[in-house]
Amino acid sequence: MDYTIRAANVEDCKDLTRMIMELAEYDKVSDEMTITEKDLEQDGFSKNPFFHGIIAEVPEQHRTKEGHTKIGYALYHYSYSTLGRRSVFMMELYVMPEFRGKGIGKALMSKVAQLALAAGCTVLNFIVLDWHKSSLDFYFKQGCINATTDLGYHCMICSGEDFEHLAQP
Repeated sequence: MDYTIRAANVEDCKDLTRMIMELAEYDKVSDEMTITEKDLEQDGFSKNPFFHGIIAEVPEQHRTKEGHTKIGYALYHYSYSTLGRRSVFMMELYVMPEFRGKGIGKALMSKVAQLALAAGCTVLNFIVLDWHKSSLDFYFKQGCINATTDLGYHCMICSGEDFEHLAQP
């Protein structure tokens, strides 16, 4: 299948929002999803972006029945760890279901890794739901390990009122 991987730009925010909502439905968290196109524009394409993104796009002749040519994405940001030093955290990797199994997810993940290496990163971090068997299999095929079982790390979250309470002096 013919496709291209390119840097996301502000004009992609509408399609990014659509695909983020598709992923949220698949992940069974769409009720919790509040992100908007405007949020993405502000947070990803301002002077100091909180994230970076790449888009997988197919030519017009391969567009979806709904007319979409943007069929996948990865969102990531750079971080730092005293263990791994410079690292990249891939927040999301998504390919529309009808385009899976064609190497597009691998190409998106590979591009994130290429960009990270070019920035001096030594590790790629991400999270995946424990019931995503096909995703886990895909990541293991890429040489990834499960940091929870193999290293004992747990991904922790503090949000909402607890986060606000934590921020109190």
